[in-house]
Parts: sequence; C-alpha cells; structure tokens
Amino acid sequence: MAKSQQSFNKKEKEKKRRKKKQEKIERRQQRKIEKAEQGKLSFEDMLAYVDENGNLTSTPPDPSKKKVIKAEDIDLSVPSRSHMPMDPIRRGKVKFFNQEKGYGFIVDSETRQSIFVHANNTTIELRENARVMFEIEMGQKGPNAVNVRPSDT
Repeated sequence: MAKSQQSFNKKEKEKKRRKKKQEKIERRQQRKIEKAEQGKLSFEDMLAYVDENGNLTSTPPDPSKKKVIKAEDIDLSVPSRSHMPMDPIRRGKVKFFNQEKGYGFIVDSETRQSIFVHANNTTIELRENARVMFEIEMGQKGPNAVNVRPSDT
C-alpha cells in the first residue's frame, strides 16, 4: 500500500487557507448588506455608463447599437477655407531675403502664412519689407512663391 504524498502539516495548512478564504468572502458579503442597509453604495452600484446619445445611465450600453467611427474621419483642426475660392494672385510683404544666397520668405497679407521665395522666381530685386504680388506653387517642401513682382499698392 502506497503512502500519501501529503503530510499532516500540509493538510492543515490547506484547511486553514480555505477557511480564511471562505471567511473573507463572508465578511465582504456582510459589509455589502450593512452598506445597503445604511444607504451607502458599493463601487459596482456607483458605476455609470454612457449611452449612444451621450447620456449617463446605470445600465451598460447595448453592443449592437455601437457606432463605428474611423480615425481618418475625425478632424481636430480649424476647418479649411476650401469653400471660398482663393485669388491665384496673392499680395504680401517680404519678411526676409538673403541677396547672397538668393532666397527668402514672403508673408501673405491675407493668410499670414510664410512662403518661401527663390531669386529665380522673381522679376525684381527683392528687399526686406517690400510689398509684392506673387502666385503660389507647391514645391517639394511646401508652398513656393513664383512670378514675384512689385505690388501696385
């Protein structure tokens, strides 16, 4: 006849562990009953859910009414002015221009956007604070001013 692998001491420790676990469950249930009698709410009772209309409810939302929203559809910026036609000939002021290197920046008077300009795209010699007219063309690194000429005003 084979001898049991558990010793008396192991059996006693296991009994104590089970007893402690059971007592803990009973204490938790007792506290829950006492809180309910006193009018205090448990954590589960304090949970609130948001329904499909954005209102708070005490019942979990129905997964069948869940709306799927694509991340691409969310716009976090200021709406663009794409609905307004833009004049192709823009007006602005030369913010900076380096004569030696042949490049600089023009600030668009309407959008306050800084636009790169190269000496090859001008018909005049540019100086800082000069008022100019230009057209915008998209380059490799962003908008570039082309056909730059002196402004009438």
